Amino acid sequence: MIVLGLTGSIGMGKSTTARMFREAGVPVHDSDETVHRLYAGKAVPLIEERFPGVVHDGVVDREKLAKAVLGQPDALKDLERIVHPLVRADADAFLEHHRQAGARLALLDIPLLFETGGEDRVDRIVVVTAPTEVQRQRVLARPGMTEEKFEAILSRQVPDAAKRRRADFLIDTGQGMDAARRRVAEIIDELTGGKPKEAAG
Repeated sequence: MIVLGLTGSIGMGKSTTARMFREAGVPVHDSDETVHRLYAGKAVPLIEERFPGVVHDGVVDREKLAKAVLGQPDALKDLERIVHPLVRADADAFLEHHRQAGARLALLDIPLLFETGGEDRVDRIVVVTAPTEVQRQRVLARPGMTEEKFEAILSRQVPDAAKRRRADFLIDTGQGMDAARRRVAEIIDELTGGKPKEAAG
């Protein structure tokens, strides 16, 4: 089974692209969705112990947690030390399940793939990109987003140009949905001969 890593900077269209792979029959593990689950499950007691008061009704309150780590690099590192191993274990179980099921291709959607040294977990890497002005428009249109927040997020991410240089495949979402969907199909075809799922028999 080929493990494909999907990544891209904020506002590049990574989530939409992951959905295209899923619609084409590729099993997709979504790191952000996994964090949401963990914040209502396994991570709750660990986070409450380190950040008292951020749990409400058995679920981590993401706004309170964000305030607890904002501008505090050590606190953010502590949070990452709690969450990253749990997400990784969840992804490993996902891959094992699909390997046993005979999938020929599986995708790990990892927003901070390069930033967290995730290259060693995947066979090939897809980077989702878009022109800088398109990225900025998309991100600043999000509720509650400001220039300052945007710049702070970008400062923690490997620059888009560096990600593109390290990619096996590029998908430019600035060219529209149809073009991105065609590129997804081309990547699947190149890796599996057009059969992301194990052929019957």
